[in-house]
Amino acid sequence: MKILKSIKDWIKALIFALITVMVVKAFFFEVFTIPTSSMEKTLLPGDVIFVNKLSYGARLPITLLTFPLSHQYLPWLDNVKSYLDLIQLPYYRFFATSEIKREDVIVFNYPFDTEFPIDHRMYYIKRCIGLPGDTLKIDNKRVFINHQEIEFPQHVQFNYKVITNKPINNDTLTKYNITEGGLDGTDDHWELTMTDSVCSQLQSSNFVQSIKKIELEPNVYADYIFPYNPNYLWNIDYFGEVVIPKKGNIVTLDKNNIYLYQRIIETYEENKFEETDKGFLINGKLTNTYQFKLDYYFMMGDNRHNSADSRFWGFLPENHIVGKAQTILFSMDKSSSFFSIKHWNRL
Repeated sequence: MKILKSIKDWIKALIFALITVMVVKAFFFEVFTIPTSSMEKTLLPGDVIFVNKLSYGARLPITLLTFPLSHQYLPWLDNVKSYLDLIQLPYYRFFATSEIKREDVIVFNYPFDTEFPIDHRMYYIKRCIGLPGDTLKIDNKRVFINHQEIEFPQHVQFNYKVITNKPINNDTLTKYNITEGGLDGTDDHWELTMTDSVCSQLQSSNFVQSIKKIELEPNVYADYIFPYNPNYLWNIDYFGEVVIPKKGNIVTLDKNNIYLYQRIIETYEENKFEETDKGFLINGKLTNTYQFKLDYYFMMGDNRHNSADSRFWGFLPENHIVGKAQTILFSMDKSSSFFSIKHWNRL
């Protein structure tokens, strides 16, 4: 009997611990590992970060029927989804301790990951550049908010064309903390990603003949840049001018700007939308205006030429935001099959 009672006590303790962890993970904080280089050198692949979910308000779980402590798939079963979407709760936040500010580094669910419900979409991390209602423009890499240029982040990176008089080996790249890039199809011609300070160091090196930041031309259409329409001659270095949608604001729709707002109307805010010869049908009503139901944000990575951000997929809806990246806990060596600390200075 004592053994049976002991087993029951252990089971109760484990259930209590599981519930506690689930509540903390859902409403208070979570630990994430940085998977890509889109935020270098601010955040490095392998960095383990603390994300505060109370900063902007804890988001009520949307998909109620979810296997505990899972995200998209069941543990050890990569082809079995970890949730049932039969019950979807409405979006709601509570207990906010601050508002989203420009320059905040934010974890969010990727809006184009439409195979999954909102709270099960892939996690992305970027820097918030534009707030709801802001007028945003990118002109030759420089970002203007409400017609005022904002400073680059401290560790912002761009891609450079580098011509050398000898091959560059891994030791040299490591010395200058260059982790992306390589030969550009010709001997001693390189395309490398670096900060301005590293560029200055390379310019004074005796093995570098020339170094130049990669420049794109203005008014050149890139079909992979939002909103994917040749009426908008935008690319990664030249984007906008565009007003970021704000909750309650009313926009007048036309055959040109509908490319900016159709996904918001139809997908993010779940309206029935149809374009006809007479105009736009929204929920069966003919109209040329639309009032936004949510706030939206414009996100960019600090690694400006190597970041899949709002320039590529558009505005971030507020209901996709998970929390604020608060602290780097430590940095793991992703190349190792065992747990090992890398970049001890980031601990």
